[in-house]
Amino acid sequence: MFEWMAWTKPVAIFFTCIVLMLAGMTVWELKSPTTMRKGFLPMATTRGDRLFIGLLGAAYINLAFVGMAGWITEWMSLEQEPSIWISFVVSMVWLVWTLRKG
Repeated sequence: MFEWMAWTKPVAIFFTCIVLMLAGMTVWELKSPTTMRKGFLPMATTRGDRLFIGLLGAAYINLAFVGMAGWITEWMSLEQEPSIWISFVVSMVWLVWTLRKG
């Protein structure tokens, strides 16, 4: 069923984090309804909006890293492609920053 995707440990952890965030945000929203606020994003957003924007950004960061890994390896004269953990950490920092300041 899941043969089409390379289920590595970082990929599994990434998707597990997304599922846990969605569940946590659902519980948080039920216990404490959100209000609109304006941060660095060009519009007023709710927690759910910022989570969605943060997850989209995290997905694009990971896709860009995977797409550019070969180029980075060549450009920096590395023996092997850089670890996907780098993009995981960068995408989680983006997500947290978007949720806090977005």
